Order: sequence, then structure tokens, then C-alpha cells
Amino acid sequence: MDISTQNPTAPPVPQPTGAEDKRAARGATRPGDRIFLALSRGSGIFVLVIMAAIAAFLTYRAALAISEDEANFFTTFEWNPSGVPPKFGIAVLVFGTVVSSVIAMAIAVPIAVGIALFITHYAPRRLGGLIAYVIDLLAAVPSIVYGLWGALVLVPNLTGLYGWLDTYLGWTGVFEWNDGAPRSLFTVGILLAIMILPIITNVSREVFRQVPRMHEEAALALGATRWEVIRMSVLPFGRSGVISASMLGLGRALGETMAVAMVLSPTLDISASLLDPGGGTFAQNIASKFNEATPMGRDALIASGLVLFVITLLVNGAARLIIARRKEYSGANA
Repeated sequence: MDISTQNPTAPPVPQPTGAEDKRAARGATRPGDRIFLALSRGSGIFVLVIMAAIAAFLTYRAALAISEDEANFFTTFEWNPSGVPPKFGIAVLVFGTVVSSVIAMAIAVPIAVGIALFITHYAPRRLGGLIAYVIDLLAAVPSIVYGLWGALVLVPNLTGLYGWLDTYLGWTGVFEWNDGAPRSLFTVGILLAIMILPIITNVSREVFRQVPRMHEEAALALGATRWEVIRMSVLPFGRSGVISASMLGLGRALGETMAVAMVLSPTLDISASLLDPGGGTFAQNIASKFNEATPMGRDALIASGLVLFVITLLVNGAARLIIARRKEYSGANA
């Protein structure tokens, strides 16, 4: 019954306005909530300002270098910014960065997902905890330690694998080996795969642990095997999380510096074989040449850093698009 019908002389009850409803929905009606909202919003804006400042600095210095470049910046194999006239390009660096990162992802992602599934759905609790602890320790190892291990242990012990690949797959041209030192993009890809394995494993493991127990029990009640439960319930639910974990690993692979510089013998050439020395990466090139570079050379290195910056942004943007398109398969609403 309406209150106004019981007491006609009673003043009308004020109704909340649309703005008040929005503030109440955001939880910003109390002083503490408003302060927290302002701090959160300011932090987000501050991060955007920092990103814009970095982009502006890189763009300005890159424009100075490219304006003096007498070669095509995107297609030239040569890197001689201190020459007269200066000539430099990023074709070799783009090839090396992309190829080494793709090799690392092809090796690391299946292994990391397999480890995460074993820890969460197959291993006994104690064994799974021990494996997870070891994976966490691998994530804490500094890059320089990985580089030393790669140069002193990994490189000398890859000759057998290189010989096997040359014997059985050398006819493809991709795995042809000329008996040189195994300091190639393939070695870099293996080392990067080991380095990004803990990141992808840990994130995937936490995602698989969030799968609703009801989904798994429903599949088991229908007579599904353990693998069928994983295929029908776990993997669809965790697909977006695995993609996010893979993109985190790819970001580290794209920007890894010291470890790559210690195991790679870069050349200003692109080889069809992954087992021959050739190519280089953006981060490795910047780390190895920045200290000895002239002012023009530093601007050229900053220009290559801008390209790496753009590639990283594109990769992250593509990952967000993939995740947004697959939200309906994640098992939960955004």
C-alpha cells in the first residue's frame, strides 16, 4: 500500500537522483571511498602519462637519427650509424627478435601448460607442492645467471642435438648445420624458453586452480575420464588465462638482454638455417653497443628501442583482443 494514501498531508519521500545512484553503485558515497577512488584514478592516469612521456622521448630521439640515416631504416641489413654518411637498419634485428621469441614460445608454452596441469590435477599434493616450489625458484634466478649457464653449459652441450637435427632435418634447410659453434637463434630460443617457463607455468597453474569444482564433478558424473575432464572443463575455462600467461612470457622473451648477448654470435645477415650464426635482437644490440656508441649511434639505438616498444604494445593489444573474443569460453562472466 502506498504511504501517501494513508497520510495525504505527509511530504513526498525524496527519490535518489541518477547521479546519486551511480555514486552509490560505485561505493563513492563515503569520504574514504572517494579518497580511494581518486587515488586509483590518479594512479591510472599517472601510468598513462609515464607511458606517453616514454613514447615521446623515444619518438623525438628516433626522429633525429632517422632523419640522418642514408639507408632505409626498415629494410637495411647494415648497422653503421657512425659512418660517413650514417647507414643503419633494423631488418636483421626484427628477424632475430621475432624468430627467437617464436622458438621460445613454441617450446615453453606446451611444457608449461603440461606442468601446470600435472601439478593441479595429477600429482599428489606433496609432490605438486614440491614441483611448484622449484618452479618458483626458477622464476627468481637473475638473467645474468641464465646467461652464464647458457654460455658455459648449454652451448657446449648442444652439438649433439645440432648434429642430429642436421642429419635428419637438414634437408629442409631450416636445420642445416655447418659445424660451427652452436651460438645461433635456435640456442637463444631454447634459453629463452627456459627463462619464461616459470612465468607461464605459475600463472597457468593459478588459473587452473580457479576452475569451478562443480564443472569437473559434472563431467565425472557423466562418465568422463580425467583427460576428458581437463579437455572439456579445465582447458576451456583457463584458455584466457593461458593466453595471458603466454603474453607475459613473450614480453620477457622480446626484451631479454644479457642472457641473449652471452650466447648469441650476431651477424649482419639473415640465414635460412636456425642453426647457423646470424641475426640479432633489439635488446642484445642495444646492450652490446650502447656504451661505445657515438651520439648519433645512441640515437640510432634509441630508434631501434622505439620499434621494440611498438612491437611490445602490439603484442599486448593483440593479447587483449584474443582474450576479449574468448571470454564466452572462459566459464565465467567478465
